[in-house]
Amino acid sequence: MTRYDILTAIPTAFGRDGSLDLDGSRSIFRFVAQSGNEGAFVLGTTGEFPSVNAEEFAALVEAAMAELAEAMRVIVHVGQPSAYEAVQRVKLAQQFGATEFAALTPYYLPATDDSIFEYFQAVSDAVADGRLYVYVYPARSGNHVTPDLLVRLSALPNVVGAKVSELPLEAIAEYRAVVPADFELYTGADRDLIAAVEVGAQGVVSGVSSVTPKPFRALADAGRSGDAAAIDSAQKAVDEVVALIGGDMARMKEAYRVLGVTDAACRMAIAEPSDEARADVARVVAAHR
Repeated sequence: MTRYDILTAIPTAFGRDGSLDLDGSRSIFRFVAQSGNEGAFVLGTTGEFPSVNAEEFAALVEAAMAELAEAMRVIVHVGQPSAYEAVQRVKLAQQFGATEFAALTPYYLPATDDSIFEYFQAVSDAVADGRLYVYVYPARSGNHVTPDLLVRLSALPNVVGAKVSELPLEAIAEYRAVVPADFELYTGADRDLIAAVEVGAQGVVSGVSSVTPKPFRALADAGRSGDAAAIDSAQKAVDEVVALIGGDMARMKEAYRVLGVTDAACRMAIAEPSDEARADVARVVAAHR
């Protein structure tokens, strides 16, 4: 059966002074738990993971597992510049019951295919009997995963899939053509659920769905039904929210404020939305809440 899974990439709440807002993050987790989406992707790019230290990481994973695990799958992102650091993140998350993980490729410094393979081999070993997704995001990591390398990685015992961000649909099709049939592929492009599934993906990892899940649920349901008119209508709604909120974490947090979930800020150097953008967010949230 064709899948149209929506994994929600969840923002992390911070105070205006940059401090971790754990209560605010819990509120976001509780909101997402009611979305009906298939899974949660925590402490990824949308969660501003590069700015989160190990102690905060542990606190957030504990909160995420407590608030989300009964409602959906929880995939914890553990990617770090080194295998050593990524393995430490895995071990921390396992203490709170995490069994599904994703890891961005090593980043900042250039890495060879062999060194990327060794990185994932170490992370896979640490995951033990859990599940691990390769996070392919060369625009941010500086390191690409070729189809040949993904085939090698797919043979590791716990590597079950990949999240692919800011690469064209053709790249997903190229991956699909060479990896095992049961290897899962997810696009990181919020609006591309239907198009990505058509080229062999199992769904989308979407940050925007963390604040406006309804149009995404409608699009997934329409995809499963095969109703062309329903797909077209739901796609237009998804396109609208993506156009106005997109991958902008500051706008997502403005949406949470409008929704009454929490009043959160970004820790990383992300511009606050303008008054016009705030009005757009309020309008799109009211239309699709």
